Amino acid sequence: MGQLDNKVALVTGGTNGIGAAAVRGLVAEGARVVFTGGNAEAADRICADTGALFVRHRVQDAEGWQEVSDTIRSRMGRLDIAFANAGINDGDSDIESVELDAWKRIVDVNLTGSMLTCKHAIALMKDNPEGSGGSIILNSSMNGILALAGDVTYSTTKGALRLLAKSVAVHCAHKKLNIRCNSIHPGVIETPLIQGAIAGAPDPDAARAMLENVAAVGRLGRCEEVVALLVYLASDNAQFVTGAELVIDGGATAGLPGV
Repeated sequence: MGQLDNKVALVTGGTNGIGAAAVRGLVAEGARVVFTGGNAEAADRICADTGALFVRHRVQDAEGWQEVSDTIRSRMGRLDIAFANAGINDGDSDIESVELDAWKRIVDVNLTGSMLTCKHAIALMKDNPEGSGGSIILNSSMNGILALAGDVTYSTTKGALRLLAKSVAVHCAHKKLNIRCNSIHPGVIETPLIQGAIAGAPDPDAARAMLENVAAVGRLGRCEEVVALLVYLASDNAQFVTGAELVIDGGATAGLPGV
């Protein structure tokens, strides 16, 4: 505990799933947290539990980033950590079936939203009182490494986040900004969304077994395990880690399934 004392963090998409767990986990490690999202009711509960500060904002809203940045500057006075977590795959399909509107919407949130997160986080981190510095973490997916045939847009955007993180990392290193950027690639994590999908399946036990077998270790990941990796990357223990892609998928992408 206390690995992030005196640090300020921003979490996008912080009202549910891994994002909500991240808000709670970062606060538990001593960080002051600002988080964004669209679910004000869920945000109220998280704020009451953690003392975190909520700004209602969609990551793809370029103009709205000014309010997010101004709030962080006025209320926190600095930014040390940015977790670009917001993402969707609603309406996605295979390359023959995907609708252009769905493609544009998913790209707008998953990729443009993450780019804007990086852009505004760097501007804030450069103005930290003791000098430029910070850690940016992009939440990609194991599907940024191995694609899904039926989710062409999601797979494409998550793959693009790998190189967005690397480009940002190299830029910040060349500019001597002391700002690191890495991507994380979770496998199937037992979020409320996944729990709902399992419960709504015709055979929930079979659905759970199928998802558990995606990972070589034979189980779903836990949000707390993803948060532990996030805390490490956000902490001073990871000062030499930048431009990396860290997989946390129970071995799902490590070998050929069934072989």
